[in-house]
Amino acid sequence: MLISPPTAMAPTASITGRIHSVETCGAVDGPGLRFVVFTQGCPLRCLYCHNPDCRAVTGGRLVTVAALMADILRYRAYLEASGGGVTVSGGEPLLQPEFVAELMRCCQVQGLHTALDTSGFSDLAAAQQVTPHADLVLLDIKSFDPDLYHRVTHVSLKPTLRLANYLNEIQKPTWIRFVLVPGLTDPTDNLEGLAQFVATLTNVERLEVLPFHQMGAYKWEKLGYEYLLKDTLPPSNEQIEQVKTLFQSYGLTVQ
Repeated sequence: MLISPPTAMAPTASITGRIHSVETCGAVDGPGLRFVVFTQGCPLRCLYCHNPDCRAVTGGRLVTVAALMADILRYRAYLEASGGGVTVSGGEPLLQPEFVAELMRCCQVQGLHTALDTSGFSDLAAAQQVTPHADLVLLDIKSFDPDLYHRVTHVSLKPTLRLANYLNEIQKPTWIRFVLVPGLTDPTDNLEGLAQFVATLTNVERLEVLPFHQMGAYKWEKLGYEYLLKDTLPPSNEQIEQVKTLFQSYGLTVQ
């Protein structure tokens, strides 16, 4: 039976947003077990994207905050028992700041931990609508070298660094996420540049090294997109440990 959202949510719970899908038992997008909402629409065109079907802002399905909260609250017991909560990912959540902010506010009213998983590619004003309602930000920094970042994502690095500095200014708990792609994101100067930058941020709790994988390749083929990394292998355990060691040498907590 669905649980009706309490009256504390009522004034703006009719706000709608577009989502791609949800994951009811996520274990990699924040602490504990997470109810993960994947929003629809993304301005990035990452070469290794595993959700290319999230690109179009007109895709997915339209939902109200109230309906989504009713679904989330069905899983409240195991979210709380695991020390988890709700993560809003994408796509790019900051394309829908009003919807995401209200969803997270309603989660906080219910005592649920909230996390925002973002590329940071947005107007700072959009992020400022959402961050007050995020207990944690998962900030994806795809690369630190501006040219390499553009090659990987087809957009500018500047908005992401601007958001990273803003999160530091307001001391918002943040996890930095970096995808290790052999032969693409692994040049030493790129890694050292990222490490040096993150080491200046006193709000960062950890840096996560995420190994590249091919699990989304079939989606590219299905959508008729050219997948340029089809011959790229995931990093070996040795490569992952070498990168972690480099980051740790700058005093960073690495996962």
